[in-house]
Amino acid sequence: MIKYDKLWKTLEERNITKYALNTKYNISKSQLYRLRKNQIVSTNTIDRLCNILECDVSDIMEHFQDDNKF
Repeated sequence: MIKYDKLWKTLEERNITKYALNTKYNISKSQLYRLRKNQIVSTNTIDRLCNILECDVSDIMEHFQDDNKF
């Protein structure tokens, strides 16, 4: 499972609000909802967030083992 808990901490450290992500950086409300709920988001969104926050992927998301096997 991918969790985006680190994203919220990184946003706070950079003094960027969720509102600013939506209005200033054009991250849609539906993408923000999916991030809050740890749902699937596109790699394009992850790339945009890394560019906005000037950070690495590991600063916004992390992987946890689960039973999701194929």
